[in-house]
Amino acid sequence: MNFITILRILLLPFSVLYGIIVSFRNLMYDFGFFKSTSFDIPIITVGNLSVGGTGKTPQIEYLIRLLQDKTNIAVLSRGYKRKSKGFVLANENTTVEELGDEPFQFYQKFSKINVAVNGDRVAGVKQLLKLQAKTNLILLDDAYQHRRIKAGYQILLSAYADLFYKDFMMPTGNLRELWWGKNRADVIVVTKCPKDLSVEEQLKITAKINPSNKQKVFFTTIAYAPVLKGSKKIALEDLQHKKVILITGIAKPEPLLTYLKSKEITFEHLAFPDHHHFTIDEIKTIQQKGKEATILTTEKDYVRLEKEIEELYYLPIETVFINNQKLFNEQVEQYVNKKAS
Repeated sequence: MNFITILRILLLPFSVLYGIIVSFRNLMYDFGFFKSTSFDIPIITVGNLSVGGTGKTPQIEYLIRLLQDKTNIAVLSRGYKRKSKGFVLANENTTVEELGDEPFQFYQKFSKINVAVNGDRVAGVKQLLKLQAKTNLILLDDAYQHRRIKAGYQILLSAYADLFYKDFMMPTGNLRELWWGKNRADVIVVTKCPKDLSVEEQLKITAKINPSNKQKVFFTTIAYAPVLKGSKKIALEDLQHKKVILITGIAKPEPLLTYLKSKEITFEHLAFPDHHHFTIDEIKTIQQKGKEATILTTEKDYVRLEKEIEELYYLPIETVFINNQKLFNEQVEQYVNKKAS
């Protein structure tokens, strides 16, 4: 038993207390003692019950691809670890430091949408609608616990390797709220599954999730696209006989490491915390290593490093449904169309 495990066990009383406090807060919202604000336009929340690493960013991007040609989308995030405060609406002069890495990635990647950040989601939606009056769909990134705003459609994510029903409340576990918080979701998506996840295993997981009659459980995996440098693409196989330095500042890089090894890519891994702001010394170290190796990173890290590292490549990812993709799309589109009509 290692030190971290022992520490988490010792913190168990604090987890129980935290669980009671969060549950009481949710009950206050459920019974109307605390106010939730509704809006006339469709609002979809993508979030989770646990801390980080469930695939919210590729799920948001999936929704953008699905809906951007049919409606005017705005994405609202809190902009975790950004160096600005309050409401910021992205424009051509906005920096990654002002928006945060994930919102900046959305803004760079999708020209048809608006992207804004605000820790106060209610105020953020009001400001968005004031500045972008044609907006008729808002995607709330990582707002499942933000009960002050009442989203019309809630998508709950849980990673295959860290399913919420196997977890415990922080700080002993990684849950932000207890498992029955799942009941607020319209759909539950098990993310980062093995591509060959059997129907039998899907049924076992679904039974343990125990969805309500109104809920549907979906299973997705991660697909990796060709390696990119700006608009330049190279095949991942081109890196098999090169010296590669992998830079990650994400919550759970393990799936990426496994994927690269499966492609016979040998690499040195420099791991940093999620949403890491790289220091001058760290940038210099990466620049020095880049003189003798290919620097590969994640798409989220790329938006923070592209101006600092001249020869920098990244590996984009996308959400792919293992099955029932059409049903998921239909349910989302049905909500958007019904709410907008």
